[in-house]
Amino acid sequence: MIKSIDKSLLADNHVEEGFFLLKLHNREKSNERFNRSVDKSFIQLHFCLSGKAKLLFNGGNYALDVPENKSFLLYNPQQDLPIDISLEADSKMIILLIAIEKFHTFFSQEAGLIHFLSGENMNKKCYRDKELNPNEIMVLNQIFHYGLHSSLEKLYTKGKVYELISLYFHKSDNEGAQNCPFLEDEVNVEKIQKAKSILIERMTEPPSLSELSDMINLSLAHLKEGFKHIYGETVYAYLLNYKMEFARRLLATKKYNIAEVSFEVGYSTPSHFIAAFKKKYGVTPKRYMSSL
Repeated sequence: MIKSIDKSLLADNHVEEGFFLLKLHNREKSNERFNRSVDKSFIQLHFCLSGKAKLLFNGGNYALDVPENKSFLLYNPQQDLPIDISLEADSKMIILLIAIEKFHTFFSQEAGLIHFLSGENMNKKCYRDKELNPNEIMVLNQIFHYGLHSSLEKLYTKGKVYELISLYFHKSDNEGAQNCPFLEDEVNVEKIQKAKSILIERMTEPPSLSELSDMINLSLAHLKEGFKHIYGETVYAYLLNYKMEFARRLLATKKYNIAEVSFEVGYSTPSHFIAAFKKKYGVTPKRYMSSL
């Protein structure tokens, strides 16, 4: 069954003129579908962080699989190319939409590196798929999981989006070089991602750092270092931010009272939850609910 995915659209941000960032997360147990109109002047970059997605064309008659840690670049200057995506359960995606005029400004001195920027190719279709490297995965997760409602979110996101573009189109004689030597090994990246999944699954009773490092078969030092590199914050800071955002979404449904939400995110007493929520968002859960 395919349903509307409006509730799973976490963000459709206007980064700047001619530049948009979309975040998608299907929290349901079945496939969901997302649609957005995009005209022919935009380049599309699709990144699948986890799970699996399908890019659908011609009303679903043709599809491209987008598995975890893979990306697709699409550009068709001859006709509009609306986004039509089917997301599997618990899948996450980031999409960048960049106007071709804006895109040209990024590479004014290096158009030769990107074939569709050259004059003879400007009116031709472009399609590119590639596996994401550890650095790209790290930046994508930092963009996706950065705490909401921060006064610096827009600036942080803009900087990370530009970093992602530079990594995506970067070419060098040494493609294997990474900024963080530890993250050169994709197995280590997978272990850190597994640690994140364990935290989310057990957020009400999370393991200690030592237990977590044993569970993923990674030293405690590498767990701390790798997690901070990929997700931009410490293990427990990430977990706290996740719990607060999870709680905020529950409160926003108005189906649960504060005590129930407190229990759902692992607090033994509502007072501790209220204090943590106010510290994160600047208002109490009650005031937040009344403001909706």
